[in-house]
Amino acid sequence: MHATASLDAPSVAPLVELRSVTCGYGDRVILRDVNLTVPRGSVVGLMGTSGGGKTTVLRLIGRQLGAMSGQVLFDGVDIARLDRQGLHEARRRMGMLFQFGALFTDLSVFDNVAFPLREHTRLGEEMIRDLVLMKLDAVGLRGARDLMPSQISGGMSRRVALARAIALDPELIMYDEPFAGLDPISMGVAARLIRELNDALGVTSIVVSHDVDETFLIADHIVFIANGSIAAQGTPDEMRASDDPLVRQFVSAAADGPVRFHYPAVPALDDYRLGVPR
Repeated sequence: MHATASLDAPSVAPLVELRSVTCGYGDRVILRDVNLTVPRGSVVGLMGTSGGGKTTVLRLIGRQLGAMSGQVLFDGVDIARLDRQGLHEARRRMGMLFQFGALFTDLSVFDNVAFPLREHTRLGEEMIRDLVLMKLDAVGLRGARDLMPSQISGGMSRRVALARAIALDPELIMYDEPFAGLDPISMGVAARLIRELNDALGVTSIVVSHDVDETFLIADHIVFIANGSIAAQGTPDEMRASDDPLVRQFVSAAADGPVRFHYPAVPALDDYRLGVPR
């Protein structure tokens, strides 16, 4: 069993911290006055309804999106204050697994994993070869190194993308919907890899996911984001026992609750005439 980490009182300085962050796109605010702490070595699951701002948190950490107000700290440094070189160095310490893998379709499995090593280091090809094979072996795909993305399954693509995400030995790995579109076997493999690599490499992981079972299985802490703020947070067991209506609806996959099945509309009798829609 993995140890449970507390977001309220970390024993060491957190790797990632959002302090009173408000952000959005144009005039549309997505997150408002959000405070979030991610302890080192933990797996934190970001969950909530679609469009609630989970992926926006990842974009804030990587500074693909800037905060309107507040601070986003990575290893104690406000990333908004970093110059171009400083931001480049910070991003090298982060790994990202995008939705559906986002492999380069015209590169082999080997070359996909080698790409960040060739782009960001001056290592020789022999060293790159050994490192790539080590990363592929860690995700069980060393034997698939010469295949093209079109020749492997969706689950295998996600594992190749994970090997690429850890190629530079990052301190933080961010996962955007790592279980989407996977069959139950591939989903279980992906979840196990996230947890095992987190512990074996001593990294910190943030997992954005809608999959309750797999995320609860591997996460130390769950954060529910809804309506632009953190609605609830705690350990998986605490979330299962939560009385919060939104958490209960999400965990039980109920059709109705705080998140309504019906989009707001005028009363049906006002919308129909003689049974025929206007």
